[in-house]
Amino acid sequence: MKYHLRTATLALALSAASVVTFAAGSHAGGHGEATIGQPGQAANVSRTIKVDMTDNMRFTSADIAVKQGETIRFLVTNSGKIKHEMVLGTPKELKEHYAMMMKMPEMEHADANMITVAPGQTGEVVWQFSKSGKVDFACLQPGHYDAGMKGLVTVAGTAGAAPKADTPAGHNASHKH
Repeated sequence: MKYHLRTATLALALSAASVVTFAAGSHAGGHGEATIGQPGQAANVSRTIKVDMTDNMRFTSADIAVKQGETIRFLVTNSGKIKHEMVLGTPKELKEHYAMMMKMPEMEHADANMITVAPGQTGEVVWQFSKSGKVDFACLQPGHYDAGMKGLVTVAGTAGAAPKADTPAGHNASHKH
């Protein structure tokens, strides 16, 4: 009986620590929107880029080029037989989120910078790339990131374009955990 009580207490403490971690912003906070861009508006989409996810743990295309200020509709198809996702972020954010997914593999997402896609289905992410530089993306399902399911968006600067303010726009922190 003591063992079960101790295990239950430890599980409850870990759950509470996870809630505190989420509240602190490592997962449900800004998702680096100031550095990777912000949710895009469908009416402002410049172009659509198709991304395919497969069970060989790869994205096609894994190297994407966009221009600063562009709003892109990523049409994300899961051609595999297992669940995959596409998550935009900084390398640090993706690694932190992946560690969280390893602990809670059934975590569902409802943020503008990510989409989870069931086998045989298609979803979309509409994203505005407001700063030049590099934006990483990955599948954070357990085991997929470690297997190399990653990609890179290279955002080319536009001559004379003033960088946009570093304020996240309309972050949707409604996660289902």
